[in-house]
Amino acid sequence: MTQHDPRTVYLRDYTPPAYLVDEVRLTFRLAPHATRVLSEIRFRPNPDATGRDFFLHGEGLKLISAHINGAQVTPELIEGGLTLDAPDAPFTFEAEVEIDPENNTALEGLYRSNGMYCTQCEAEGFRKITFYPDRPDVMAPFHVRIESDLPVLLSNGNPGASGEGFAEWSDPWPKPAYLFALVAGDLVAHSGSFTTMSGRDVALNLWVRKADIDKCAFGMEALKKSMTWDEEVYGREYDLDVFNIVAVDDFNMGAMENKGLNIFNSSAVLASPATATDADFERIEAIIAHEYFHNWTGNRVTCRDWFQLCLKEGLTVFRDQQFTGDMRSHAVKRIDDAMLLRAAQFREDNGPLAHPVRPESFVEINNFYTVTVYEKGAEIVGMLRRLVGDEGYGKALDLYFERHDGQAVTIEDWLRAFEDATGRDLSQFARWYSQAGTPRVHVAEDWSEGRYTLTLRQETPPTPGQPDKQPVVIPVAVGLLNPNGDEVVPTQVVELNEAEQSFAFDGLSARPVPSILRGFSAPVILRQEQSDETRTFLLAHDTDPFNKWEAGRDLARTNLMAMIQDGTGPDAGYIDALGRGIADESLDPAFRAQLLALPGEDELAQAIFETGHAPDPTAIHEAREALRHAIADRLGDVLTRLYDTHQVTGPYSPEAADAGRRSLTNAALSLLSLTQGGDRARAQYRAADNMTQQIAALGVLLRIGEGEAELKAFEDQWSHERLVMNKWFGLQVAASAPRDAAATAEALTAHPAFDWKNPNRFRAVFGALSGNAAGFHAPSGAGYRLLADWLLKLDPLNPQTTARMTQAFSTWKRYDADRKTLIRAELERIASTEGLSRDTSEMIGRMLAD
Repeated sequence: MTQHDPRTVYLRDYTPPAYLVDEVRLTFRLAPHATRVLSEIRFRPNPDATGRDFFLHGEGLKLISAHINGAQVTPELIEGGLTLDAPDAPFTFEAEVEIDPENNTALEGLYRSNGMYCTQCEAEGFRKITFYPDRPDVMAPFHVRIESDLPVLLSNGNPGASGEGFAEWSDPWPKPAYLFALVAGDLVAHSGSFTTMSGRDVALNLWVRKADIDKCAFGMEALKKSMTWDEEVYGREYDLDVFNIVAVDDFNMGAMENKGLNIFNSSAVLASPATATDADFERIEAIIAHEYFHNWTGNRVTCRDWFQLCLKEGLTVFRDQQFTGDMRSHAVKRIDDAMLLRAAQFREDNGPLAHPVRPESFVEINNFYTVTVYEKGAEIVGMLRRLVGDEGYGKALDLYFERHDGQAVTIEDWLRAFEDATGRDLSQFARWYSQAGTPRVHVAEDWSEGRYTLTLRQETPPTPGQPDKQPVVIPVAVGLLNPNGDEVVPTQVVELNEAEQSFAFDGLSARPVPSILRGFSAPVILRQEQSDETRTFLLAHDTDPFNKWEAGRDLARTNLMAMIQDGTGPDAGYIDALGRGIADESLDPAFRAQLLALPGEDELAQAIFETGHAPDPTAIHEAREALRHAIADRLGDVLTRLYDTHQVTGPYSPEAADAGRRSLTNAALSLLSLTQGGDRARAQYRAADNMTQQIAALGVLLRIGEGEAELKAFEDQWSHERLVMNKWFGLQVAASAPRDAAATAEALTAHPAFDWKNPNRFRAVFGALSGNAAGFHAPSGAGYRLLADWLLKLDPLNPQTTARMTQAFSTWKRYDADRKTLIRAELERIASTEGLSRDTSEMIGRMLAD
């Protein structure tokens, strides 16, 4: 077969499959370079199909034989698969193919990772395993036999017969091929059990290499918490006898929700106090929950086609956000989610990669596993819940599961469940799925004789392919405060569904101070004229945690914008207000740590760009550092007190209370070291009994130009721990001064431990380089050239990781002429490379498009 040319797939062209599948039987005879896969597939004509063309997807497969109903056939091998004449009646298709897992460096389909066989089939990896209708609307039960001398042989579903050199698995629940999984290797299990709400016992196993068995306990507890939570909050019970998780070193994604056999990037499941930070523990807890929640929102009810990807991912992200809020802090979690959305999704919406939550077309579906699909998709679910209320949301979800269990569905099916459960018309709300871009909501106020009128106007800038936008339904949570700080109108949600609307509040004794978009009630940009005095008032008095934080963030952003654009100095008024906020012991330490976090350099660059100016990354970095120094100098006593009084004593715990205190003390340490030197950080490094305190201290030292001895000691201590070494690689680039960032990254690529074929290690270095905004955008263009060189090296081996890493260039059009010229040259160099993958070619083409 030849590689098919890039082609565009359109949502409007969807047609039902010509044949459906009733059962799949697979036999794997594993061998590193010559694995044989024998398939037996029972087909039947689809009565809803418009034609009877029989086509099976297949890529990189060596066909040995094929049969229909026992008779040998000779299919025609065409681009992307095979075709043949098939009966217009139920029949059995059998095939034997040969594949080469050892040389499968793309990490899609069946591949080997350090001697372990592993699969990744989402989105279209199963077609690299055997010939099959590899589309999510073809669902069937799978029965699998694995033949190998490896000690552990796993697949989906429940275990069946096993013996020397083989194991069989049966998954009774119909599933699309993208949820197929197989693992074979020399593994050990950290085991547990769970009793469901109906009294069934489920065996739980976390499979790892022997050296990692001490890093499994937290993941097992997170899994049990997730199972309990899904029963209590959504009424969803697990449906197999066993639930397996496997940790894999070489994995393009974070994790995969394959039915009953979740495959995880080892970084997303392995944790111990010595090797993982508080952030790692929280991330692991959330990802385990996310993949488990997919059992119902993605597996039992899946998406009809890949254009509906947000249906399973947006809903499941929303569910894992709810879970993390319940396990930790809803206020802090909401701030974290908003910061991610603004830093990544708003950036995507404002650039050449903008696309609707449900795209209308794609060339390579792997390129649409984006923050728009995931995080904005989750925000849409959150808005639905706000609009229909908790009770309506619960009824709609129950109806959705009842109506569509075992089906592959669409956004229309999802919204119809809400309409039928609540009686609400969601036709206008549906525009959130089809319309790209971030709406801007402009605020105007009027006060007259006890009536306060709030006028809101929405507009969404043009995005590629969508120049004209229509109004969407925006739930805006509003509260009003009296001038003395009392709340006179508690939070209520007003619905902005026209281009402009006014909302009146009567019976007020004084002009109120509005608190708008409480809880970040919609993924929009709020345009509101506010004085620093008003922001300071809200920072002190707002009862909504998000808007209290937002007021401080706005003060910081205003000060930084003035420093960058007008040459003013740090604002003492802002710093004093910040000092009062972080000193308030009634506030959660984790929340106060968020107050200390200044807007990021990329966020500031976008803000400047939206004023009509080209941002200067160097000037942004220098202004931000100047403000940090000013905060450290003016609030030194407060920061010292916070650092001293919030130290955590006793055994390490990753739970929210202790993690929040560590986040606050480490934020204070970072600032104090700017003016007081590295002694305090050096002492913390030496005394640390957990990775959170150790890596934080090392980062502080590196950022102030110290820490060479500690950096070497860290390498010596952790050279045998690959996940910890990822931190060591990334931290050096992230903490580099802008002038040194590219050189540091380049030097690290020559380190013996730099395995550029491992996605985690590659991302550790080059993700950190692109994240060091002033360093990546240094005027010399060295960062651009270095990243482009390595992307071209990686693309032939791993197109998926390469394509995702190209997003470092996605904001190139907002910079000055010299930087734009340098970046365009690299993009054109990549685009003109012969043999460039479809994944990377599509991404670069979209960035270069006018």
